[in-house]
Amino acid sequence: MAKILIAEDERDIRDLITLTLRFAGHEVVAAVNGEDAYQKAQEVNPDLIMMDVRMPRMTGYEACRLIKEIDELKRVPVIFLSAKGQESEVSAGLEAGAVEYILKPFAPNQLTERVAAILEKYKKEE
Repeated sequence: MAKILIAEDERDIRDLITLTLRFAGHEVVAAVNGEDAYQKAQEVNPDLIMMDVRMPRMTGYEACRLIKEIDELKRVPVIFLSAKGQESEVSAGLEAGAVEYILKPFAPNQLTERVAAILEKYKKEE
């Protein structure tokens, strides 16, 4: 299916997302913070990036902005995952370049449905 980069500093959440997406048939690459996500995005050229907003070393917003400056990655859709759903947080995520903002907690089937819809909408140009 798709190659998905997950950036989440909380191990339990990262493992749950990884397991859920692998079960749905996706290849998953995990990053433990924003800086790690920025580096791995360049290495693996993912089809989709999912990032927590609040992470050590570099926030999801910062990592997203840097990733969007890279020609090969600027069209890769980014989804933010956050427990903070205030309008200002969502706006900041979309302004940073994300296509969607999913609130935690979420049901695994909700996550796979949103991922499938976004992948369909933003298929890489082949």
